[in-house]
Amino acid sequence: MILGLDAGTRTVPEAEHLLHDMVEALGLPAGTIGCTHFVRTATGLPHVALSLSLAGHPADGDVDLSAVPESIGVALGERRNGPGDLAEGAALAAAEHAGRSGGRLVVYPGHAELTGTLSVSEVLARSAIDQVAVLAQAEEPPSDAPVATQDFVRPQWRDGRAVLLTMPARGGLLMPAEVPNPTPCCADHS
Repeated sequence: MILGLDAGTRTVPEAEHLLHDMVEALGLPAGTIGCTHFVRTATGLPHVALSLSLAGHPADGDVDLSAVPESIGVALGERRNGPGDLAEGAALAAAEHAGRSGGRLVVYPGHAELTGTLSVSEVLARSAIDQVAVLAQAEEPPSDAPVATQDFVRPQWRDGRAVLLTMPARGGLLMPAEVPNPTPCCADHS
């Protein structure tokens, strides 16, 4: 079962912060997978919504959503709460997560174990990541290829799999293609 949440968050860092807050507020267990999703509803601007797997909750009625502020759109199965456009964004996020067709995994089994430099095989063995891919390369990297995680690993749902997209780095290393603190476009211009 997948819970979609949408507060109309405009930035990824804000969305990740809200995701961690919701995992804690809802008391979700360690096996939870939490994602961010770029969504656009019919009545709003593009923004970032959330999805959470609800492991251990067999039916919609078993989930206590009282910790979710009323200002946040909620989608759980056919159930919708909160402002209409945000509930629509929440439903879009939940559908992508359920179909494993889109979304950045932020919270997932093993994410805390992906620190320092690890081999591709260690990344796969320690976490819920199914595949490591390299930008502009059709073949997968060797299992012993080192991945400098920068302690920031955000795989994406692609074709039903959690895929960590990497890029070549100095010294024969790979690193996640998404970096923790990207420089905004034109930051060095006045």
